[in-house]
Amino acid sequence: MFHAASSPLSSPNSSVSEKDQHRPSPDRRSKQRDAFFDNAKYLAIVLVAIGHSWEPLKGDSRVLQAAYQFVYAFHMPAFILISGYFSRSFDGSPARLKRLVTGVVVPYVVFETAYPLFKQVVDHDPQAAVTLLDPYYLTWFLCALFIWRLTTPVWKMIRHPLPVALGIAMLASVTPGVTGSLDLQRVLQFLPYFVLGLCLRPEHFRMVRRWRVRIAAVPVFMFALAFSWWAVPRMDTGWLYHRSSAQELGVPWWVGPVMQLALFGCSLLLTVCFFSWVPGRTMWFTALGAGTLYGYLLHGFLIKGADYRGLFEPAWLHGPLGEIAVTVAVGLAVTLLCTKPVRWVFRGVMEPKMDWAFKQPDVPAGPVRVQKREPGRDREKVDAF
Repeated sequence: MFHAASSPLSSPNSSVSEKDQHRPSPDRRSKQRDAFFDNAKYLAIVLVAIGHSWEPLKGDSRVLQAAYQFVYAFHMPAFILISGYFSRSFDGSPARLKRLVTGVVVPYVVFETAYPLFKQVVDHDPQAAVTLLDPYYLTWFLCALFIWRLTTPVWKMIRHPLPVALGIAMLASVTPGVTGSLDLQRVLQFLPYFVLGLCLRPEHFRMVRRWRVRIAAVPVFMFALAFSWWAVPRMDTGWLYHRSSAQELGVPWWVGPVMQLALFGCSLLLTVCFFSWVPGRTMWFTALGAGTLYGYLLHGFLIKGADYRGLFEPAWLHGPLGEIAVTVAVGLAVTLLCTKPVRWVFRGVMEPKMDWAFKQPDVPAGPVRVQKREPGRDREKVDAF
């Protein structure tokens, strides 16, 4: 996906040509962001926010419920798969652990505290408790990412990690006691998507972006939408949240493992179709892919605030025009939340440096051997989002 830049010399004794002086060096080029992944992350976070805005509106609208189920079938799997892909270089070293703390743990603590306080003030609910063991609303993903990434070295050692992860997810779906602290049901049921991301390579993403796959994605999407419309009165949406066991959803225990495998296959197919249509070139929204962490964590205040204050209650919002208006408004809002000014304001709590909190690494004596890194593998701090 990235290619190292060469530095040919005009002659053995000459300096680098003027053209080559303006060409990015290999080190600099390897650190450039990949437009495809930034585009994918931005589009996925927009779908996440839109899906959250549809939740208080869908009501009895079968069309909106079908669209809701369709989007929920792949937007988080796509997001998690990308997070796993950019976690491949995690090895438990001090530098990686520091990034994990500053980029995941600190935002989790801040927003796990902020959301209940926000509910207490805006919704006048004094019962909204602040707790770090029960992820609130959006923060479950940060908790899950922390656990998944800590276990990355284990998955890299296992000979067949994906079947093992699927087995764990299937067992979790028949274990009601898992629900509770740290939202472990979601952590375990979404685990296969993260592990699959760890197993992928750049060539896999190039394969799904071929024109044949892109053409085939159109009828797949159309069939998925039609199936979602058919499934609205027949399937519990709770299966798509991956936060409940089969027993808690009121079905026999054996349905849990079957649904896990079925949903994994369907979600993976739709994720491939989604990736096939993600632009690989730089677009007007490509730069926003670096700020999806901000869009993800901040848009919840807009959705919850509107819900607490009854802004979703007017009858006209529950019609087609109102639903379209809300969709467009939320899409624009989350786009603004990914921009540089917002990132500058909230960087202190989203991506703090916190050098004061960590010991300085020991400087080894003698020459240091520089290891060649695969492009894009040392950017996990921001590319988890």
